[in-house]
Amino acid sequence: MDQHTSSIRAHAVALMRQGLPNRVVAEQLGVPRGTVGWWRSEDRRTRGEVYQRASDCPACTDRPLDEVAYAYLLGLYLGDGHIISKPRQHHLSISCNAAQTGLVAAAEEAMRRVMPLASVKGRHRAGCVEVKSYTAHWVCLFPQHGPGKKHERRITLEAWQQAVVDAHPWEFVRGLIHSDGCRITNWTTRLVGGERKRYEYPRYFFTNVSDDIRRLCTDTLDGLGVEWTHCTRHGNPYNISVARRASVALMDAHVGPKY
Repeated sequence: MDQHTSSIRAHAVALMRQGLPNRVVAEQLGVPRGTVGWWRSEDRRTRGEVYQRASDCPACTDRPLDEVAYAYLLGLYLGDGHIISKPRQHHLSISCNAAQTGLVAAAEEAMRRVMPLASVKGRHRAGCVEVKSYTAHWVCLFPQHGPGKKHERRITLEAWQQAVVDAHPWEFVRGLIHSDGCRITNWTTRLVGGERKRYEYPRYFFTNVSDDIRRLCTDTLDGLGVEWTHCTRHGNPYNISVARRASVALMDAHVGPKY
């Protein structure tokens, strides 16, 4: 076939050496993308070139880190995230409520802003969307990754991570609340002039089994002037509550409910 002649192949290799991706070369020459990919791998083998996947990891290249997006993504990761890092399988995963489409979109956007070259996909499960970003370099940006569950190991921030949180504390808190937190409306009744009346008031919760992650949350809230309390249930101090009107107003202005 004409597209497999030596002249077409040589033309394709020349274009690829100029930096054109397989898709563009295939479209220009009318050759299947798989054939172009094979020609590229054969050209590399002939020249003794070892293939390395392109990376835009801020820790490994000179590309600056998008600190705003990272602070939010760090909060999501510490709450409902994990990293798979093993041979031939590397990805960051954030679990989101499928009904909260705004949260799903925000998680995808944060991943793309922090690591633009990595592909991002959503895996739908019953009532859940697992947002995944595929690259081995997520472990460079989340050194908290390790064997076992996060609440069963020590979780501390590196100095550079703490500097990001200090610079963008509200984004970090927003990520924590959007992962392991919520905004609810509580209510109570009072007797007023002999008549029982119902009163409602908003409240934020952050719930996490890890003492370290809860401490990261409360330390950041302290720095922002947000008053909080422990809300112990069944003897477990896993819940952080923000209920005072001024503090709730601050949270509403910078965090807001998940949607």
